[in-house]
Amino acid sequence: MHLKATHNPRKAWAPTLLALAFAAAPALLPAQISLATMVDLAQRNSSAVKLAQADLQKANAVLAQTTDAYIPSLSIGSTVGYSIGFPTGQPSVANAQLQSLVFSFAQRKYTQAARTGVQAATLSLKDAREQVALDTSTAYIELDTVNSELDAARQQESFTDRLVAIEQERTEAGVDPLSDALQARLTAAQLKIKRLHLETRAATLAKQLAVLTGLPVGSITPEHASIPEIPAVKAGEAPRTTAGIESAGLLALSRQIQAHGDALTTHRPQLSFGAQYNLDSDALNNYSTYFKNFTPNNVAFGFSFQIPLFDRGQRDKSRQSAAEALRATVEAEQAQQQNDIQIASLTGNLRELDALAEVASLKQQIADEQLKTVLAQLELGNGASSGPAAQPQLTPKAEQLARIDESQKRQDALDAAFDLAKARLSLLRALGHMEDWLHELHAK
Repeated sequence: MHLKATHNPRKAWAPTLLALAFAAAPALLPAQISLATMVDLAQRNSSAVKLAQADLQKANAVLAQTTDAYIPSLSIGSTVGYSIGFPTGQPSVANAQLQSLVFSFAQRKYTQAARTGVQAATLSLKDAREQVALDTSTAYIELDTVNSELDAARQQESFTDRLVAIEQERTEAGVDPLSDALQARLTAAQLKIKRLHLETRAATLAKQLAVLTGLPVGSITPEHASIPEIPAVKAGEAPRTTAGIESAGLLALSRQIQAHGDALTTHRPQLSFGAQYNLDSDALNNYSTYFKNFTPNNVAFGFSFQIPLFDRGQRDKSRQSAAEALRATVEAEQAQQQNDIQIASLTGNLRELDALAEVASLKQQIADEQLKTVLAQLELGNGASSGPAAQPQLTPKAEQLARIDESQKRQDALDAAFDLAKARLSLLRALGHMEDWLHELHAK
């Protein structure tokens, strides 16, 4: 599958301008909004995406913290105080301290783990955006399908109303039994229930899209022409690693490196640099009485070399880090296994849904041809002789029944087509091709 995307700077402003327009005029009438615009708005408004962005900011801050350990930190202060007798502390009026890490085996691992964590957070953000795109696309396509079914259902109800009127007249004339009239009324009641169900589903989907995008409820009308054809990918094609699974793997690797760093804090040397300046004064004490070489300005600097030999707290921390790394590794493996199972399940369902969609389409075509035949016979007659074996002439009742059946088959075909589209989108995501779908959306 080869999909090509072209960048259009004007399209980048469309979601923002549309959101501003709806915010400024909340009472706008329903307007057609393309699927690409809906996906962009949903990705901007999604709480899951915002949480992933916060995690990425946190990961970048952790990385900066590990690298900034080598940058000297500066602090200033004062320890002015009064003393009687022998001075117990340095009479510092003002002091400045400079400290930094020079070398540490553990710190190198911490930096490496933080960089891996940033990569994991970046992929997690991508995965969140793809999931929002999948949810929005599915709801948008379903709302478009339900709206089409609603149009067919309303037409179907009008045909049923005519059928009820015809049956009532035929029953009163003694042509048909009362049971036929009752059956027509039952059909009308059943179709009314179905229409109400479709209206409820349409309202629910409209609310879902409003929550996803932040647009007012009832202001969204799908634009059918903006829905591109969903590529019919197959599991046999070489699947890509999804962003979510790759993120889980990198997060596990980051935890493993972190645990290794914690283990290196014991029995490994660490080198630090420090410097200090003091402005001393004996105005409030007798410091100069005991120290003859008293000077107000004093500077000290040097390196600190340490080798930790025994630290039970740090050893326990390293064990905790190792357990967290093991858990993250198992979770990454579990995510891969679940995705493999989903691919296998979707692949099997796709074959069945594809066949069902073909059957529904053929039934619709047959019903359409049968309706044409009925209309032609009503207009021209059935062409049969008037003998005993002659076929009875069709009545307006047959026309309404044919129209109702054709409308029902059309709704069934729409349902089957949506189920197939939903499964294809889910398989695209499981196979790691969701980014191609997004490119196709923006190129539409």
